[in-house]
Amino acid sequence: MKFGGSSVADAACMRQAADLVRAALPPAPLVVLSAMGKTTNALFQAAHSAESGDLPTALDQLKGLIQNHRRAAEDLFEASVPEELDQALTDAFGQIELLLRGVALLRELSPRSQDAIASFGEGLSTRIFAAFLQHLGLDAAWVDARDVMRTDGTFGEGQPDLEQIRQLAKTNLAPLLGANRIVVIQGYVGATEEGLTTTLGRGGSDYSAALFGAALRAAEVQIWTDVEGVLTCDPRIVPGALPIPALSFAEAAELAAFGAKVLHPATIQPAVDASIPVTVRSTRKPKGRFTTITGEVHTGRSVTALASRGPITVLTVSSSRMLAQSGFLARLFEVFGRLRISVDLVATAEVSVSLTVEADAPLKPLLKELSAFATVKIAEDRAIVAIVGERLKHTAGLGSQVFGALPDINIEMISMGANEINLSIVIQREHEHEALRRLHAALIEPKSQGGAA
Repeated sequence: MKFGGSSVADAACMRQAADLVRAALPPAPLVVLSAMGKTTNALFQAAHSAESGDLPTALDQLKGLIQNHRRAAEDLFEASVPEELDQALTDAFGQIELLLRGVALLRELSPRSQDAIASFGEGLSTRIFAAFLQHLGLDAAWVDARDVMRTDGTFGEGQPDLEQIRQLAKTNLAPLLGANRIVVIQGYVGATEEGLTTTLGRGGSDYSAALFGAALRAAEVQIWTDVEGVLTCDPRIVPGALPIPALSFAEAAELAAFGAKVLHPATIQPAVDASIPVTVRSTRKPKGRFTTITGEVHTGRSVTALASRGPITVLTVSSSRMLAQSGFLARLFEVFGRLRISVDLVATAEVSVSLTVEADAPLKPLLKELSAFATVKIAEDRAIVAIVGERLKHTAGLGSQVFGALPDINIEMISMGANEINLSIVIQREHEHEALRRLHAALIEPKSQGGAA
């Protein structure tokens, strides 16, 4: 059971999470926690303040964190914080202060030091939560993730050693798990073989949950969040967006890549590889609908969901040298590779190539190099709208439905993904939300009303 920062943001959220953990018994849950909401960002801010030499600001930012965690603990324990927890919090805050003073003294924040500071957020939340479970009379143990999550020395984005994690989980986790027993552990945090603290980077707590689940051969990996699973579109844009009961790993990957607020697929890959279902559930509506992500293909629908991302920039590269000539595309993409510019969509014609890049891509050096052998046109402030579904290739009339829903919106580029489950269009960004609403009404809502979605 993995709970994100918003699910353990304060005492009220922790009580709700504790109720969910207790309801999961007697099977043995491994509870993986993120830091309390916004704690990691605050730790980064304090570290950067110290690096700039502004130690007073760094210590003020730390003071705010201390107050937030103390307040949560006092609320949970009705002002009578257990002595052991109180000492653990005092020790942790003392260590953070020492690290900040060291950074300020050296005016240097190395990736190694940054990981050491950032890791405290998960340590604090899990200490408080484990103590609260014990306060409720539950058999709960706290485990340091650094004793299980073995990574290489890539600070900020540690690469897990799957075999070592399996062995360490067998030794340090499995014996603690049993009927009606709970183990609480940190997400996001790991350590090298030498014992140096590392972090797993973006989506680190989800990744930790999947890695631990795979190592323990768990029956399920539950990701508890603030929505009822993965939705057919962003509900802030399409109020009628619906929860998706089942999602394939490939669909989740496409949706995440094109801006949907879903699990980043790389973070759940270990569970999918081990054939362990991953469910996305709501802490606010624990008995409500949820999404199950597996490696299976779900063929009962044509379109699964919509996603969008913007702003993006469209480059159209034209040259008569493309005509019946080999090697042009290789030369073109060699420039992108050398400048480390990622390309999302590509569409080709006889003498031109259109492609999309992020809005903050370094265009000046790119244009300088491309102009040596081609003409380049730029269209900025565009958006990609992605239509995702396992059966897109086999859905007759899909193109007609898409164009029919957008008769007055100019589609500047269209691309079918290489895996044939993503049909993406590029439009002016000002039309992004309207396009999503119309496409959802045309492609998803009628089917859901008829029971096919």
